[in-house]
Amino acid sequence: MPESKSKFFIPAVGAALVVAGSIAAYTYLKGPSGSSSDALGSAKLVPSTALMATYITTDPQAWAKLQQFGTPEAQKLVAKGLEDFNKQMFSDGNVSYEKDIKPWVGGVMIAVLPPNSVKPAQLKVPSGAPNVPTNLQQESNILIVVGIKDKISALNFANKLKSQKGVKSQESDYQGQKILETTENGKPTYSVVLNNSHLLLAPEKQAVEKAIDTFKGQSSFASKEGASSILSKGVDVKNSLAQIYVPDYAVMVQQLTAGSQQAKQLPPQALAQLKQIKSVVAGVGVDDAGVRVKAIANLDPQLNKFQYQSSPGNIVGQFPTDTFALISGNGISRGWETLVEQSKDYPEMKQALEQARGQVKIANIDLDKDIFGWMNGEFAFGAIPSNQGVLASVGFGGALVFDTSDRKTAEATLTKLDNLAKVQQINIANRNIGGKDVTEWQIPKQGALLAHGWLDQDTVFVALGGPIADAISDRKNQSLDNSEAFKAVTGSLQKPNGGYFYLDMDKTKTVPLVNSLISSDPNTITILNSIRGLGFTANSPDKSTSELEMLLALKPSAK
Repeated sequence: MPESKSKFFIPAVGAALVVAGSIAAYTYLKGPSGSSSDALGSAKLVPSTALMATYITTDPQAWAKLQQFGTPEAQKLVAKGLEDFNKQMFSDGNVSYEKDIKPWVGGVMIAVLPPNSVKPAQLKVPSGAPNVPTNLQQESNILIVVGIKDKISALNFANKLKSQKGVKSQESDYQGQKILETTENGKPTYSVVLNNSHLLLAPEKQAVEKAIDTFKGQSSFASKEGASSILSKGVDVKNSLAQIYVPDYAVMVQQLTAGSQQAKQLPPQALAQLKQIKSVVAGVGVDDAGVRVKAIANLDPQLNKFQYQSSPGNIVGQFPTDTFALISGNGISRGWETLVEQSKDYPEMKQALEQARGQVKIANIDLDKDIFGWMNGEFAFGAIPSNQGVLASVGFGGALVFDTSDRKTAEATLTKLDNLAKVQQINIANRNIGGKDVTEWQIPKQGALLAHGWLDQDTVFVALGGPIADAISDRKNQSLDNSEAFKAVTGSLQKPNGGYFYLDMDKTKTVPLVNSLISSDPNTITILNSIRGLGFTANSPDKSTSELEMLLALKPSAK
């Protein structure tokens, strides 16, 4: 959204309520209340052409749940940020969000309408510049619907705003409704109060007019095919802060990218891929573990080519407890097969795959069979701290662990790689670690650069750095899946699932490379000190549904 359209919300809220103040007090205060506190009620005022909508609750109990988290320093930082925001939006210091706005504002819905094409007269093209197609110049089109839960407080606020300086306003009539145009610093905002229960705001007059048409009986976002079902169901999160609704994902992406100077027109093949996703609904909430995000994508089973398979989760037990980051999943070979199949419709992708095949073929390696073909079981990549050998400068190394039903091919591939390393004058040596035979690629005076070996009959690992090979092969402490940190971050995520993304924030901050990136900003450190970790997973209960869940695990505040 252009900057000129992005800062209209707060001034417009007040200016629009001047309209409410001009309505007879009795009519306004005694009028119908409407459903100002729910997403469905707000969606009934949004035109059916809306591409997506976000509903933000103003329920103080839901937001107060956040106060149970964070260090005292982090809470002070957030409080100061809110105070600074209030001062920026109300520069004269006469208006307070807590006292003047919070008492009357119900839920807020932000709808994204199809972009408006800029008229030729509005284009300012420098002389000598190449011609730019007018239909490619578009502006963001936003409509905000604010529920009014306390009309008396809203009217008092409107009266208070009449004393504000530097704001020019004028009224116009559209279908019997008063539209207020407010201009501040040359930036116009259009607003209207409908049914005495909702305040509508937009940077474009046309958006408000279309909302009035919807109010008068034209089709709404609430009745739109694909939207009504996700609006009524939403996403089940505790203490919901926001819900996001996308009734037609492919159309939304197409509309928002068509006309963008930064993005090319979507090719038919890409659009066909997008059509796999029919609709998306997501929710953000707060529970005892932290901030949780859930999303549900409704898929077209005829177009969805990927064969999902849940992951047993056993692979996590192969990593030591000090692993600070991990990505796990199942069936890399199936994902590769799907990618190869889809590349047939994308010449550029197909060319890139052929180039990759050609490059590894020089080393007598078949990319499809020797690399991806045997990766048919569970897998995980983990980052593990270490300050020894080749890892001393970065402070960590990594390990890839694979379960496979084709050990013969995996061993043959690793032998080919060892022989290739020998040609490059790298010393190949064998070492026994915890009773396991491990092959190392050694660098003089620095130890092992890479190591690989078998943890059991079906599980192979490849480690970056000798110390990481030791940590994987000869664990003397408990495994990652039994650690308190991993349980706290991933234990409440949905099961079964396709694998995890896991990040332990406390351990991550101790890694020298990471610490050097954040140590210069004290505010960043303050916020990170309140975060325990990040967990993410995905599930597909059937071919027509994909579910995502993320948890930002937060530390409880000191009692």
